Amino acid sequence: MWAPKNTRPRIQRDHRYGYCYLFGAACAARQAAVGLVAPKANTEWMNEHLAAISAAVSEGAPGVVVLDGAGWHRSGDLAVPENLRLLVLPPYSPELNPMEQVFQYLKANRFANRVFATVAAVQAACAAAWAWLCSTPERVASILQREWVTAAAS
Repeated sequence: MWAPKNTRPRIQRDHRYGYCYLFGAACAARQAAVGLVAPKANTEWMNEHLAAISAAVSEGAPGVVVLDGAGWHRSGDLAVPENLRLLVLPPYSPELNPMEQVFQYLKANRFANRVFATVAAVQAACAAAWAWLCSTPERVASILQREWVTAAAS
């Protein structure tokens, strides 16, 4: 949509589409992943996701969650569990986040050339795609493995 410079275009909100969001976290070393299909991407759902990650991390073991600059990743109301640390990436650097490749892999292998009639169908497909991905831990590890991450963590 066109608008004069330094102005915002005035458009009506498009209500033709519904959305759902897949929150995901994975560890190449442990070959494990945790996912959450949510109706919204906000602080409340991010807190749910962090709680799920915290529960999945080995007892007492620390975990690092790599995040981009989304608003719900930086909220002051974010409840970060004691055993997790947040690593916020610099702006415009999705190539540094290995989870971006996981989502690209899912899109290419589970969502390409598909149309869904309802949001519930999309949610079911997201849950099924995540379960399919996690059914083969080696697949998760192969997508996530980055030599520079392993070397830096040593």
